Amino acid sequence: MSETILTENKKNQKIKLDFKDSKYATGRRKKSVARVWIKKGSGKIFVNGKEMMNYFKRPAHQIVVTKPLEETKSMGQYDVKCNVKGGGLSGQAGAIIHGMSRALVSIDETYKKVLKKNKLTTRDSRKVERKKYGHKKARRSFQFSKR
Repeated sequence: MSETILTENKKNQKIKLDFKDSKYATGRRKKSVARVWIKKGSGKIFVNGKEMMNYFKRPAHQIVVTKPLEETKSMGQYDVKCNVKGGGLSGQAGAIIHGMSRALVSIDETYKKVLKKNKLTTRDSRKVERKKYGHKKARRSFQFSKR
């Protein structure tokens, strides 16, 4: 009984990280905003105080988040800490990519060519289109009956 309480407290406990001499960047996608810190380390990625594997359960999101590090061939060289707010999981993953690639460019300018070629430094400006009056959704109209 007491063992289960201890393990639950460990899971809910926030991980404190030392990111004093690190590079910072902001990334955005849809409604999500990610604040990203990168420093030299062993390759750990933390999102909102949790490990990336525990925050993003889907393998697709995990692959997307690690893409900037894979493209620059610096997978086990940097520790990444992210705080992300707003939107859903895919928007948050996109915001983390954007922030991570911007921070990597601020660390080393040679990464810019590779990241720009893979379109990771530019912000994806697509957002949800608003619903219009007289329509069912943004573009979908109500069914029309001639007779």
